[in-house]
Amino acid sequence: MKGALRCLPALAPAGPQPPAADNLSYSFALPGGAFCAGLARRAVDELLSRHGLAELAETAVLATSELVAAAYRFTPDREMLLRVHWQFDALRITLYDQHPVHASPEKSEECREHRSASMWLLAAAVDEHGGDWGLAPALTASGGSKTWALLHR
Repeated sequence: MKGALRCLPALAPAGPQPPAADNLSYSFALPGGAFCAGLARRAVDELLSRHGLAELAETAVLATSELVAAAYRFTPDREMLLRVHWQFDALRITLYDQHPVHASPEKSEECREHRSASMWLLAAAVDEHGGDWGLAPALTASGGSKTWALLHR
């Protein structure tokens, strides 16, 4: 070989890679009904089991359920996007919803405080596991909220 070709990294073997923590990265839409919490719980449990992260399943399933339930309470029957991702030795569960933009900053803050207080079970479970959680605007033109839970092994 000549020139720059010698410094190129070797290609990874072709073919499917078996599920592992390092390739846990899924996003899927949920139609927004109350039944979505059960679907999301089962999906997260199955994904963690297949990717070798079963020890996080109990807390992750509870966190997922709480994220979906809060989105349903504040934006009923609207589509949600669930993302489950392993990165930097932590499990990140993120839920995006379509919560409308409020007319004033005061109303927006009041809603955020009310929603945050409603997620006391999520806060307790994630804190017990040494993780973190949060709520923020999704920063899209149409509004929306982004809630997440972060769990360490």
